[in-house]
Amino acid sequence: MKSTFYTEDHEAYRESVKEFLRREVEPHHERWEREHAIDPAIWQKAGANGMLGLAVPEEFGGGGEPDYRYRFVLAEEIARTNTTSFGVGLGLQDDIVIPYFLDLATPEQKERWLPGLASGALIGAIAMTEPGTGSDLQGIRTTARRDGDEWVLDGSKTFISSGIHADLVIVVAKTDPEAGSRGFSLFVVESGDAGFSRGRQLEKVGLDAQDTAELVFEGVRLGDDRVLGRPGLAMRYLMERLPRERLSIAAAAVAASEAAVRWTLEHVFSRTAFGQRIGDFQNTRFVLAELETENDITRAYVEKAALALNAGELTAVEASKAKWWASELQVKATSKCLQLFGGFGYMLEYPIARAFRDARIQTIYGGTTEIMKEIIGREQAARYTTR
Repeated sequence: MKSTFYTEDHEAYRESVKEFLRREVEPHHERWEREHAIDPAIWQKAGANGMLGLAVPEEFGGGGEPDYRYRFVLAEEIARTNTTSFGVGLGLQDDIVIPYFLDLATPEQKERWLPGLASGALIGAIAMTEPGTGSDLQGIRTTARRDGDEWVLDGSKTFISSGIHADLVIVVAKTDPEAGSRGFSLFVVESGDAGFSRGRQLEKVGLDAQDTAELVFEGVRLGDDRVLGRPGLAMRYLMERLPRERLSIAAAAVAASEAAVRWTLEHVFSRTAFGQRIGDFQNTRFVLAELETENDITRAYVEKAALALNAGELTAVEASKAKWWASELQVKATSKCLQLFGGFGYMLEYPIARAFRDARIQTIYGGTTEIMKEIIGREQAARYTTR
């Protein structure tokens, strides 16, 4: 079936992305993986080539294009080139950090930070997770207390993507212990703020080049100009923006699953065993037929979710369905495809090995599969509370 999801403009953008990745990312990505760090200079190059700040208004140096299909194009090309660590950084900036500034920042805050975020001169991060909280955000212990005209921020965060190189960090902190879910606020911490420090860069199973770190806040003094949105409403703000984050993960998962199947088809029909092509064995055909079918069906749902996001209609439940299903399929697809590569699949020089390794986090960050199912289940139960 011919897709009507993209227009000619999207395909023109795809060619631009392909050229940028070929020229600026693919030659360096394996080295970045070995060195456990992406060259910070790449972010400004990405900004100059229209790969950051797509939805940021042109007055702030962005692309002025909120259509999520352009982000989907990026996800596909990142998967095709297996430059996933770089892609995670792009997704963090455009799908997680920037929307908070677009939706919640004052005009002065937008002038201060959006141009840098859109150009890549500033790298952003969001600090929610703590060593003892995981997905339980209401268990956050980081605090911000009022002291005269300032806030004093104390606490620590862990598993923070872009934590080493971030110039700006959106921090979730408890500001009123007696207010329950309305007792949390968002603060913007800059890299030079006194009392802000970075712990060790964490070693991960995959995404080797993408920096993930522990962050520490010890008496960081912040003015009201560092509060993002209204005090006390952090939990509401987080819940409102999580659907986009989860769609971002789902789009990347679909693209990665499709890439894995393409690589595997090329492999099994170019190699022989026992006198015939590997792809001509019934088991091989059944495995790949199953995966291609599941990819096609999953893509249809995730594309529908992307269009719903464009229309401002994507719900938390729909995003949760897309996220858990697509990410679980990615883990399944990369595992089954690696098996069909045999011993070659276990060698990191082959893209399937790196894709298998990088896939594992997808069912965990952005809300685990179990949390996604809980969100869906609660909505199901709520349908029957008045009956």
